Amino acid sequence: MNDTDRPISSVLSDIVGNVQHIVRAEVKLAKAEVQEEIGKARRGMIFLAAGGMAAALAAVFILLAAVYALALVWPLWAAALVVGAGAGLAGYAVLTSGIRQIRSVSLTPPRTVSTIQENIEWAKTRTR
Repeated sequence: MNDTDRPISSVLSDIVGNVQHIVRAEVKLAKAEVQEEIGKARRGMIFLAAGGMAAALAAVFILLAAVYALALVWPLWAAALVVGAGAGLAGYAVLTSGIRQIRSVSLTPPRTVSTIQENIEWAKTRTR
C-alpha cells in the first residue's frame, strides 16, 4: 500500500500528530525567547538601579565638596546651583543609558513568529 492508498483517517491522524508536535516545539521556542528577553530587561534594570544608587552616593559627597569649593569664589547659592545642574546632567546620562537598554527588549519572539508562519505555509501545502 503506498501513500495514495492510505485511508483519509490515517492521513488526518498523521497531520494532527504533526501539528501537535509542531505546536509543542513552537511553545518551547517562544518560552526560550521570552526568557532571553526577560534576562535583557533584568540586566537593564540592574544597571538602572546601580547607576541611580551610584549617582546618589556620589552626589552626597562630591557635590557637597564642589559647592564648598565654589563658595570660595562665588556666593553659596550660585555654587550650589552650578553643582546641582552638573549633577543633574550626569544623572540624566546614566538613567538614559538604562532606559535605552530596557527599550531594546522585545517581548515578541521573532524566531517563533517566523517558524510559525513557515509551519502554516507547510500545513497549507500538505492539505491541498
